[in-house]
Amino acid sequence: MRIPKKDGLNIVPFIDVMLVLLAIVLSVSTFIAQGQIKVELPYASQNQQDKNEKPSIITIDEHNVIYFDDKVTDIESLKNEIANIDNKTLIQLKSDKNAKFETFIQIVDILKEKGHENFGISTKSK
Repeated sequence: MRIPKKDGLNIVPFIDVMLVLLAIVLSVSTFIAQGQIKVELPYASQNQQDKNEKPSIITIDEHNVIYFDDKVTDIESLKNEIANIDNKTLIQLKSDKNAKFETFIQIVDILKEKGHENFGISTKSK
């Protein structure tokens, strides 16, 4: 007596391929969400962000390089950029926790000098 062989579709390789694709998508999405400039933000107990408008972003990395909207800039160029922005536009400040505090204070002074007081400081939540 012979047992009939069932002909069917083997889906195990298909599941393996789908798991690999899922892992790739999840890995790439975390890089996209973080942005291009790697900055280790300090922690704060109160961390709020207004999601209504797209802010201009000023970033200071751990080597004190200043970026304005992901483009390298210096203090003098930054003064001109801030002067050209409407005072109601939100400016988001991101400073690496290992960056010099002096650079951060210089940027805040520029913002106040230009009368631009609509800015936020990015931090991580604990």
